[in-house]
Amino acid sequence: MSRITGTGSFVPAKIIDNFDLEKKVDTSDEWITERTGIKARRTLATGQTNSDMCLEASKRALQSAGLKAKDIDLIIVATMSGDMPMPSTAAILQSKLGAKNAAAFDINAACSGFLYGLSVADKFIRTGASQKLLLIGSEVNSRFLDWKDRTTCVLFGDGAGAVVLEPAKGKRGILSTHLHTDGNMWDFICLPGGGSQLPPSSKSIRDRMHFIKMRGNETFKIAVRTLEKLALSTLKHNNVKPSELAMLIPHQANLRIIAATASRLNIPMDRVAVNLDKYGNTSSASIPIALDEVVKAGRIKDGDYVLLEAFGSGLTWASALIKW
Repeated sequence: MSRITGTGSFVPAKIIDNFDLEKKVDTSDEWITERTGIKARRTLATGQTNSDMCLEASKRALQSAGLKAKDIDLIIVATMSGDMPMPSTAAILQSKLGAKNAAAFDINAACSGFLYGLSVADKFIRTGASQKLLLIGSEVNSRFLDWKDRTTCVLFGDGAGAVVLEPAKGKRGILSTHLHTDGNMWDFICLPGGGSQLPPSSKSIRDRMHFIKMRGNETFKIAVRTLEKLALSTLKHNNVKPSELAMLIPHQANLRIIAATASRLNIPMDRVAVNLDKYGNTSSASIPIALDEVVKAGRIKDGDYVLLEAFGSGLTWASALIKW
């Protein structure tokens, strides 16, 4: 079993609130707040990169764990907005961090990326292949937003969250992880341009194919149903009741989805981590940022059950149950 021994996060300084967006697109603070719960989001400054955010979040996680970069033997970065197609953002981070003893690779499951990465990381620890692992979820969503599309540009923000994992001592740690995919609905949330199917060209740029596309209403309905079933099946797998959860840390996509899931599980909102009002949807970074915040605030104690869950492009959905 593996255990999270350190957490850290980083969000850019620049804030774009809903009133700023009113000047960019045909929208309003009331419309955005009512439908999403988002009030503001952060955007990375020109000249800064995804790996820069990874670096800051990683330094804080290492400090929290009481480790040095040289102690880390594996780095996994969950991202869909890396510095470049190759090399991996994890490799670039390894250099910036000075983690000379670490192998490094990226993983992409969009908004579910951190939990996919957590599952992979847990397996590395359980098999003994890694002893001190650094996992980061980091996104620069702002650079893939169509500021003419009010249905998507209001949703996303930038940020990074990191955790250190080590072998667990005793009965505390990651109890189980659960990964799911339905590729038949890949086009519900996608970024069509930039890959080998549709490489950059004057036409792809003109057709605005290098921006995030989303079928919001369909995705919302599926997410609410799926996350409830996912949470219940994860808890049942571990013989834990919803009432025993100390904290639910969901992907921060939409407050209505979060509230609906909590309601169906009969979990009061004071036991649910919510920060999307400040940061918007930071995709793979949202869960580790929220986790770092609740840990720093002392909202999780030793022995508490903590449930993490996410839903995103792929379509993918994932969960993890932790005994802190």
